[in-house]
Amino acid sequence: MRPFTVHEGVVASLDRANVDTDQIIPKQFLKRIERTGFGQYLFFDWRFLDNGQDNPEFELNQPVVRGASILLARRNFGSGSSREHAVWALDDYGFRAVLAPSFADIFFNNCFKNGVLPIKLSEAQIEDLFQRSQQHAPYRLKIDLNNLSVSDDFGLTLSFEVQEFRRHCLLNGLDDIGLTLAHEDKISQYEAARGYA
Repeated sequence: MRPFTVHEGVVASLDRANVDTDQIIPKQFLKRIERTGFGQYLFFDWRFLDNGQDNPEFELNQPVVRGASILLARRNFGSGSSREHAVWALDDYGFRAVLAPSFADIFFNNCFKNGVLPIKLSEAQIEDLFQRSQQHAPYRLKIDLNNLSVSDDFGLTLSFEVQEFRRHCLLNGLDDIGLTLAHEDKISQYEAARGYA
């Protein structure tokens, strides 16, 4: 998993509440056995017209947000089924962070396990970011996980909270497997002492 320390990027604003995982990655694309390749299907039903062409009305298809790596959304982002593929699709598309007033619990947890930083801010703060993203397009943010801050080039600095263990894992790029491998020497000693090695 890639470490997350400081990230600067263009913000894509998705002005919708209750975006569920079936919209993030529709069920027909869950047949892949790899964790990669899902980005092309992200928000598929919104991004594309019936003829397969880009939907010019969809927020992420606007030229000013091409290459965006920070997603701004409304409340209850990632609701619906518990598919981890939703985070895989966001990551594969290029998003490193999602900012919203609230997240569905399972989606929120899956973000940390896959190197995507979910940041909870107040409704008022999110609304201000939406306004700024319209005024300063292309709008860029700097997210500093070391200092737990979000800032822009126009005088804004916001603080956010992340549980310390999750912060440690993101800063060091540790998923569940990485956490286990960090104790490989002790595991080997345990196995050797019991004749497993």
